[in-house]
Amino acid sequence: MAFSLPAQLHTVVPVELSLQRLRMLRELHRRGTVTAAAAALHYTASAVSQQLAQLERDVGATLFERLGRRVQLTDLGLVLAEHAEEILGSVERATTALEEAQETVSVTLTAGVWASVASGLLPPALTALAVDHPGIRVRTRELAPEETAGAVRDGTLDLSFVIEYSTFPIALDPGLARDVIGVERLHAAVPAGAVPAGTVELLGLAEHPWILAGPRSHFGRAVRVACQSAGFEPRVEHEVGEQATALAMVAAGLGVTLVSDLGLTLCPPTVDVLALTDPVIRTVSIVYRTGNSRRPSLHLVIDAVRAAAAAQGLGTP
Repeated sequence: MAFSLPAQLHTVVPVELSLQRLRMLRELHRRGTVTAAAAALHYTASAVSQQLAQLERDVGATLFERLGRRVQLTDLGLVLAEHAEEILGSVERATTALEEAQETVSVTLTAGVWASVASGLLPPALTALAVDHPGIRVRTRELAPEETAGAVRDGTLDLSFVIEYSTFPIALDPGLARDVIGVERLHAAVPAGAVPAGTVELLGLAEHPWILAGPRSHFGRAVRVACQSAGFEPRVEHEVGEQATALAMVAAGLGVTLVSDLGLTLCPPTVDVLALTDPVIRTVSIVYRTGNSRRPSLHLVIDAVRAAAAAQGLGTP
């Protein structure tokens, strides 16, 4: 794709620009450091530095200048970053137009997932998708739920699963669209026999040690807020991020935790699952860039996942 620099800033020279390097330039402009841009795009900082240096050679002009640890774009770099947004947006629109013009969609999409989604929803959804729409291939990348929406916004992913808790709502980037997949409840997961009743209120778990994700995670924050609303601060003795690890520790008698409907498939047999009398709800959605909102392939994937969620009994808003 050719891009000509404005005559008033530089001699007009036709150049061939890499879309990958333009994405790196865009992220550098947004984040200010090569390290942050590399983390957003899941590259090493060294790889991003090399590609940006090559971009300068492609253009034949200085695009960046260092200010301590940060990198500031030159006037010419800012011009190119502005046009990079337009170019990348045009590519997305062209991709949508091509899909709409085809009778049979053939495309590969990259989706951000986390463990309970990957094990609970994706297998039946992708199996059905392969039968009904064999031209659509979905690759997955496991990320923390807190990271998936950002990776979609940055262009690393085409779509991702996100969660929102009734006790901890999140703001959605205006550049992203969200389609709800289903609604699930959180349940108490306790060592076998630790709580005799089939149901329990959160306050009834106040004296137990807790196994919980850190307070910076959506899940860890949402559970802490729910406990505080019930009148206590959970005594977290084991802070772990993976739900499967937390449930294994519950099975060993080390404490209690909460588990979602989708996470129930990860429960060992020596864990009792109890309904909460003061329910905590979480909504599972898929997000994608608003510029891709007309892509047929995206909506075919969303429909397949939504059908899988309905088949597993996930509720609707």
